Amino acid sequence: MNLSNKQKKYLKSEAHYLKPIVMIGANGFTEGVLAEIDNALNFHELIKIKVSAEDRETKKLICDAIVRETKALPVQLVGSNFTIFRPSEDKKISLPK
Repeated sequence: MNLSNKQKKYLKSEAHYLKPIVMIGANGFTEGVLAEIDNALNFHELIKIKVSAEDRETKKLICDAIVRETKALPVQLVGSNFTIFRPSEDKKISLPK
C-alpha cells in the first residue's frame, strides 16, 4: 500500500498535535523499542517517534529500519520527529480517497 499526496497531507494534519510515543536514544533501535513501536501502531495507527541521532544518515537508517521491520508507511520526517502510519483491523483512521 502506498499513500497518495492527499492521504499524506491528511495524516500530517492529524499528527500535528501528537506527542512522540517512542523515543530512540543512546541505546539505539533495539528489540524492545521495536516491540513498543509495534504495540503503539496496533493501538493508535498513527504515531510519532523521536529519533535522537548525531547525523542525518544515522537517523535515516534508523527510520528505514523502523519502516521495514514494522511494515508501516512513512508519513513525515521533520528534525528528530518521525511519523509513521499502519492501518489496523479496526480502521480507526479513515483515509481520504
